[in-house]
Amino acid sequence: NPIEEVLPTLLARLQLTAVRDQLDSLFDEAARRELNMREALNFLCQAEGARREQRRLQMAVRLAKFPFARPLDGCDFQAQPSLDPQQVRELALCRWVAHGDDLRRLGPPGVGKTHLAVALGGAAIQHGYSVLFTPATALVAHLAKAPADGRLEERLTHWAKPKLLIV
Repeated sequence: NPIEEVLPTLLARLQLTAVRDQLDSLFDEAARRELNMREALNFLCQAEGARREQRRLQMAVRLAKFPFARPLDGCDFQAQPSLDPQQVRELALCRWVAHGDDLRRLGPPGVGKTHLAVALGGAAIQHGYSVLFTPATALVAHLAKAPADGRLEERLTHWAKPKLLIV
């Protein structure tokens, strides 16, 4: 069928790579569901949108440079009774990020500050915010070295660029 020969190239030109890569299985699934033309087109667009969102999330997590993966639903509130689960769920909505507010969590080593920070950073990525994680020592070292290298403005721009900087 001529359309089957042209369609992958057209989809690639339109940058609909998820649909292009899964075309046969998506068509099979649409036929199995007995979707009409409008429903099938909606199904293909949803598949493309889901793939793009997945890739956006993967790229954002890589760019955030988290030291480990820690989803918020993996937080053990019983192990850290000082954490209010309702307050953490509220923080995970990221309204504080949208408003440009800061969040500070202080405490001795081993109480879960970094785990909570990474989990909230992941939530911020889910909400579409850019995130960058850095240890405080790395931030200070980069900024201390920058004037000697003539790169202070560049370094300050780098650290100020993400919507959420986790130190």
